[in-house]
Amino acid sequence: MGRHISFIASLVFGLMVVAAATIFTVDQRQFAIIFQLGEIKEVVTEPGLAFKWPLIQNVRVFDKRILTLDSPEPERFLTAEKKPVLVDSFVKWRIHDVKQYYVSVAGDEQVAKTRLSQTVNSGLREEFGKRTVHDVVSGERDKIMADVRKKADADMRAMGVEIIDVRLKRVDLPPEVSESVYRRMETERKRVANELRSQGAAEAEKIRADADRQREVIVAEAYRDAQKIKGEGDAKAASIYAQAFGQNAEFYAFYRSLEAYRGAFRNKSDILVVEPNSDFFKYLRGAGKGTGK
Repeated sequence: MGRHISFIASLVFGLMVVAAATIFTVDQRQFAIIFQLGEIKEVVTEPGLAFKWPLIQNVRVFDKRILTLDSPEPERFLTAEKKPVLVDSFVKWRIHDVKQYYVSVAGDEQVAKTRLSQTVNSGLREEFGKRTVHDVVSGERDKIMADVRKKADADMRAMGVEIIDVRLKRVDLPPEVSESVYRRMETERKRVANELRSQGAAEAEKIRADADRQREVIVAEAYRDAQKIKGEGDAKAASIYAQAFGQNAEFYAFYRSLEAYRGAFRNKSDILVVEPNSDFFKYLRGAGKGTGK
């Protein structure tokens, strides 16, 4: 009886060993390649259980997820003006065709990263060489990234790799270039500021001149209207005086003499030299007559 139990236990253990050597699991984040005597026998792209022959077949798995290639140090590129810029970038990529990927780089991820880095850097160098500093710093960064991604993806497809995205994290000027660029920018800003100030001063002078002209016109028109009104008033007053004095000529003469006396003796220090019997004192000579009654 004991021998039967030992035999069954040995059989079960052997079956388990064979099953462990035959069955393997493919994760949903992985590709798997089954090799038979060093040659690719089958590619497994779907997750789940898979089978292989023990001893004569072996399995290698590769990452299916999107991977990141980040440059450790900024790369130095030349623009169309032959001025250097420091570019910090990263690449998002993944294995597209795992069989072609293995054939191209023997499944070595480091080799794939090296070739990918060379391809992307070559594309960036070409794109930066066609643009000015202003374009690469602020003007056409999106277009540069799109063009480099498209070219790199076309090149790396032959290696079984898909380029998801190429991003420029930072584009800076080297210290030896920054100072001269900033000085030129400062000069340009000052030129624009002075031009705006000149335009403002010219516009202010124009506004002031127009205001002065309008003021002169308004004052002249007001003076003209005032003189017109004054003349009309004087004419009306003269008419009224003429009508009033025309009714009594003697009173008019007396009133005019009083006006003359008032004008002649305005100040106590005024001196008037005339003959005593002059007509100027006609009404003064007879002022006291008839008061003795």
